[in-house]
Amino acid sequence: MTMKHGPELNRRGLLLAAGGLAAAATVDVASAQTATQPAAPAEASTSAIGRRKLGTLEVSSVGLGVQNMSRTYQQTIPTRAEMHNIIRAAFDNGLTFYDAAEAYGPHEVERILGEGVEPFRDQIVIATKFGWNIDLETGERKPGLNSRPEHIKLVVEGMLKRLRTDRIDLLYQHRVDPQVPIEDVAGAVKDLMDEGKVLHWGLSEMGLQTLRRAHAVLPITAVQSEYSMLWRGPETGAIPVCEELGIGFVPWSPLGVGLLNGAIDARTRFAEGDIRGIEGRFAPENLPNNLALVELLKVWAERKQARLGQIALAWLLAQKPFIVPIPGTTQMAHMIENIGAPTISFSSPEIAELNAAVAAIEIKGERLPAAVQAFSDVESPKKS
Repeated sequence: MTMKHGPELNRRGLLLAAGGLAAAATVDVASAQTATQPAAPAEASTSAIGRRKLGTLEVSSVGLGVQNMSRTYQQTIPTRAEMHNIIRAAFDNGLTFYDAAEAYGPHEVERILGEGVEPFRDQIVIATKFGWNIDLETGERKPGLNSRPEHIKLVVEGMLKRLRTDRIDLLYQHRVDPQVPIEDVAGAVKDLMDEGKVLHWGLSEMGLQTLRRAHAVLPITAVQSEYSMLWRGPETGAIPVCEELGIGFVPWSPLGVGLLNGAIDARTRFAEGDIRGIEGRFAPENLPNNLALVELLKVWAERKQARLGQIALAWLLAQKPFIVPIPGTTQMAHMIENIGAPTISFSSPEIAELNAAVAAIEIKGERLPAAVQAFSDVESPKKS
C-alpha cells in the first residue's frame, strides 16, 4: 500500500535547512486495528493511567505528544476543535503531561495546546522545547540552531504567550547547539527559573558528556530521545546515565513511527515527502525483516488481550520506573488506546521473555537520514 503525504518532510517538526528535512516527533498513523475503537466515557476513572516521577516532577505515566496537531504526518490539517477535544479528553482520563515545541508548526502547536489546556492549566505539566533557529515573530525556519542565551530568553517569552501561561513546567533544549557551551545554556535557563518562568529543564538527543556537564551546573529533570522496540540505542547510552544521576527519560516515537501499532506492512511504500521513504529501516529490502517486531507484538497482544501499540508502550514502561513515553496522535481512539497501556503489566518471567525476544530481532537499516542524524548525540563545545 502507499502512504499518501504532501510534498514536505515533517518528522519531529524540525526543518533542517542544510538538508531540507524536517523531523517530526512521535507519530501515530491511522490503523485499521484501532480506527473504530470508541472513546472512553467522561466518567472514566482517572487513576488507571498512574503516575511517575521525572526527577522530582510528577507526571502521568504516559504523556501526549501534540506535535502533529497543526499538521499531521500525512500533511493534512486537523480540525482545531477536535484537537482541543483530544487534549481535554486526555486530561479527563488522567493524563497530565503534554509535550510541545517551538519548532512544531512552528509556533502553532503551542497555540493549540495553550487553547486546549486553558481550563485546567494549573493541574497539568506542560513541556516544550527551544533550540532551532526560528524567527521569533514569523516562525520562519532558518538554517541551523540557536541556543544563544539572549535568544533563549526571548523564545520563552513567546512560548508563554502562545501557551497562555506564566510558566513552563519543563523546558528542553531541543538539540545541542555546537556554537554555545552548555554551561551558558544552563545559565540562561537558571535566570528564567529565578524569574519563575521555567520550573524544570531538560535536554533532547544530546551527547552523554554534555548531559553530565549540564546536570553538574543545573540539575536536569528529564532527557528526551527516541526509544522504542524499533530503536533501542538509549539502553547503552542515555538511560544508564539518567539512572545514575536521577534524571527521568521521555521516549519520543515510542510506537516506532507507526510500525509498532500495525499501520505498516511489507507492501507499504511511502509517497514523496514521507521521510520514512528515505530511512533505511523502512526500505523495501529491510522492512520485511523489521516487521518481525510486529509479529512478536501480535503474540503478546493476544496473550494480554490488548492492542499492539499498548504492548509496545507497556514494554517501555516495564524497562525503568523513570521512563514516561509521549505517544502522539490526532485521533481520539488512538489517544484512549495509548493511555490504557499502563494497565498492562508483565510478571518478572514475562518481561524477561519479552526482552529476550525483542533483543533477538536484529533491526536492519539506518535509524535516520544522515542530515537528520547529524543533529543527534552532539557534544556541546567546552566553555573557555
